[in-house]
Amino acid sequence: MSKDRDSEKDQSLGEKVKAGEPLMEQAVRALRRYHEAQETQPAEEVEKRRLEAEALFVAVNEHQRQVFGGPAPRLH
Repeated sequence: MSKDRDSEKDQSLGEKVKAGEPLMEQAVRALRRYHEAQETQPAEEVEKRRLEAEALFVAVNEHQRQVFGGPAPRLH
């Protein structure tokens, strides 16, 4: 492969990774809200925030799997 083609591939991979950064930031913020809720909120609210953070991190994981060409998830 030529250097130009390699740099194009790397650049597009970098762009794909960068495209997932807002989602990662959103997931981290949700995790912080969950931890903060553990200190002051009722159990129902804590669980709601935990589920939100978990769903966002699953989305981050799926994005990264697609970017890096990992295997498709198994459906149960």
